[in-house]
Amino acid sequence: MSDKRKDTGTSSNQMWGGRFAEGPSAIMREINASIPFDKALWRQDIAASKAHAQMLGTQGIISEADCEAIIGGLGQIADEYTRDGVPEDWDLEDIHMTVEARLTELIGPAAGRLHTARSRNDQVATDFRLWVRDTIDQTEALLAQLQLALLSQAEAHADSIMPGFTHLQTAQPVTLGHHLMAYFEMIERDRNRFNDARTRLSMSPLGSAALAGTGFPIDRDMTAKALGFAAPTRNSLDAVSDRDFALDILMAASQCALHLSRLAEEFIIWASQPFGFVRMADSLSTGSSIMPQKKNPDAAELVRGHTGRIIGCATSLMITMKGLPLAYSKDMQDDKPPVFEAAGLLELCIAAMTGMVADSSFNTARMRQAAELGYATATDLADWLVREADVPFREAHHITGAAVKRAEADGVALDQLPLSVLQEIDSRIDDRVFGALSVDASVASRNSYGGTAPDQVKAQIAAAKERMGMKQ
Repeated sequence: MSDKRKDTGTSSNQMWGGRFAEGPSAIMREINASIPFDKALWRQDIAASKAHAQMLGTQGIISEADCEAIIGGLGQIADEYTRDGVPEDWDLEDIHMTVEARLTELIGPAAGRLHTARSRNDQVATDFRLWVRDTIDQTEALLAQLQLALLSQAEAHADSIMPGFTHLQTAQPVTLGHHLMAYFEMIERDRNRFNDARTRLSMSPLGSAALAGTGFPIDRDMTAKALGFAAPTRNSLDAVSDRDFALDILMAASQCALHLSRLAEEFIIWASQPFGFVRMADSLSTGSSIMPQKKNPDAAELVRGHTGRIIGCATSLMITMKGLPLAYSKDMQDDKPPVFEAAGLLELCIAAMTGMVADSSFNTARMRQAAELGYATATDLADWLVREADVPFREAHHITGAAVKRAEADGVALDQLPLSVLQEIDSRIDDRVFGALSVDASVASRNSYGGTAPDQVKAQIAAAKERMGMKQ
């Protein structure tokens, strides 16, 4: 009988698996521990604990001596973590218990009073909001640097002509400055999205306790103000279970990553030999292990690739949250890894694209040549017929198509077709048309607000500088 019990135990351990020789308790310890990733919150945890302790002392909930000891101990822990990093003891589970255990070692039983009138539920909700807020500020500053790089290149190339594309086919000539300013506008909207997210998260969960609030006479306005929040949250259930703020930053990060990916794709295409529009800096390119002539746009390709991972992080948290009843469930421990990952990837992508924009050199002669060879002024011929010869646009469109077909057959640009040939196509065309068919004339004519005319591009650059507080 004893042998049978022994065999059953051995079989059970084998079933749990080699690294979990201790059985279910070892598995529970590992699946339950979040310290490997939530240690990233240590600065926010200590800041929120200091604010909570100060409030408890001010309200007379703990003694002045205990308050001072707690705040002093927390300061010492911050110094230790800054110097040595955060230790990982999986038996302590998370950053909150790790800090409290070290505080107990430093100041003794008084450390136990710190958790009065709060729960790990409102504690983590507060810490996480503070971390997201700090990350938004960092991201917003990085995006401003990307905008400055775009502005600098746009200003240098406000007159540089290139083909504008639809369906990646030459459409109409534009200026490189106009093209780059399109991305400036996208990034400005991204900054607005991050700022909107920051505004929405600016309510403090601290004091909501586990889910129902607390019976202690706390001052939630005091802790909210100390931590830089606009106000305390209005509903304790919502406060501890809300992760909208985390989804907000992931949504903003996903949209921003989409813009960065589009810009990266432009550089990948432009740097290819058939285009030859741009030469990227060596520092953001790599060579081939077998083909010595190659210069690969790896940084741009990785930005494009990282975008999928960032969007995946947003999807991950949405699926985690989609069916959780109020208030807290352990599923929500998985809220932080996707946010941490997405924020780190986005920061890297922004830095890569800022360097790429700032340090690339553009082959403006090649760009102009491509614009001239692509019949990009066909629309200008149609517009001229409407404006000068009173031809209905649909008819003008047909006439222009015939002119393009003839230019293709003759292997010349539209403005190189002789007047006699153009008049064979339609007798209403006269020599004034050549003033509209050059790429320079085409670009200059697009002078509507927000258009590609150099004067308009320069006006938008000046307005952008003003919005960013730059001296003109």
